[in-house]
Amino acid sequence: MHHTSHSVEVDAGAGVVYGLIADAVRLPLFSPPHVHVERLEFDGTRERLRMWATANGEVRSWISERVQDPRARRIEFCQTLPQAPVESMSGAWIVEERPGGTSRLTLLHDFTVVGDHPGDVAWAELACETNSRAELAGLQRLAACWTRLDDLVLSFESSVRVRGGAELVYDFLYQADDWPHLIPHVTRLDLTEDSPGVQVMSMETMDVAGGTRATESVRICFPHAERIVHKQTVPHPLLAGHTGEWSVVPDETGATVVSQHSVVLREEAVERILGPGTRLATARRLVREEIGRGSRATLELAKNYAESAIRVL
Repeated sequence: MHHTSHSVEVDAGAGVVYGLIADAVRLPLFSPPHVHVERLEFDGTRERLRMWATANGEVRSWISERVQDPRARRIEFCQTLPQAPVESMSGAWIVEERPGGTSRLTLLHDFTVVGDHPGDVAWAELACETNSRAELAGLQRLAACWTRLDDLVLSFESSVRVRGGAELVYDFLYQADDWPHLIPHVTRLDLTEDSPGVQVMSMETMDVAGGTRATESVRICFPHAERIVHKQTVPHPLLAGHTGEWSVVPDETGATVVSQHSVVLREEAVERILGPGTRLATARRLVREEIGRGSRATLELAKNYAESAIRVL
C-alpha cells in the first residue's frame, strides 16, 4: 500500500470549503484535472460517481463511491472500478477549521498498483502528486473569493429547433475534426480519439476582431444519449474554468439541440486583458457574447446539416 498526503491553507471558512468538495458534479469547473463527473446514485450521505480526469497527460475514467460527513467535514472515497495500472485507490478529503475564519484542506490517497512494478508505482505517484496539487490549488483559489462567486461563475445556454433526425445532428457535433471545413470561425482543429468516446481536441477560432485564439479541450461522448460533454483544459485567458455540454433531445417531429456552458472568470486577468477599470459585469457580458456567438453559429450549421441531409434523402 502506498500513501500520499497533500494540504493547503485556505482563506475561507471550513463550511465554505466543505461545500465545494461535497458538490462532486461541479468539480470539473473548479478543479483543473477533473473533466466530467456523473452522479449515478446519492442518498444524501453515500454517492456513486462515474468520473473522468486527466492523469499524466492521459484521460482516465473510473467508478468512485464517496461517503459524506458534513458534521466532521470529511468525505471518504474509494474507487470500485479503478483503471490499470492502479489496483485499488481510496482516500479522504478533510477540512479543518483554523483561527481567524480560515481552514486547512487535506487530500489523502492510499493505493496499490498491479504487480507493484516500480515503473507503474512511479506513474501512480506522479499522477497523485500532480493532480492533488492542482485540485487543492484550484479549490484554494476559488474558496478565497467565495463572497464574489456569484459574480465570477456564469452559466448560460443556447438552443435551436431542428426538423430532422437527432442522429444527424449528433453526427455533426461528434465529427468535430470536419469543423474547419464546415464552420467559418473554426480555423484549425486537431482531434484524437484513442479510447472510444473520449476525444482530445486542440482548436483555433477567429474572434469578431479577426484575431485567432487557441483552446484545448477533452470531450466525453455519449452516442446512445446523444450528448457530448466537454471541458477546456486550456481555456480562454479570461477564464479559470470552462465546462459545457451539447445535447440533442428528439421528439415526434425533429429534435431540440442545446449548447450549455459554465465558466469561472479569472478575476486577476480582467483588467489586464480588457483594460484598467473594467468591471466584472462587463467581463461577464463579453464572455457570454463571445462564447454564445460561437455556439449559436455551430447550432445553426448543425441544423442546416441535418435538414439538408433529410431533403437530399
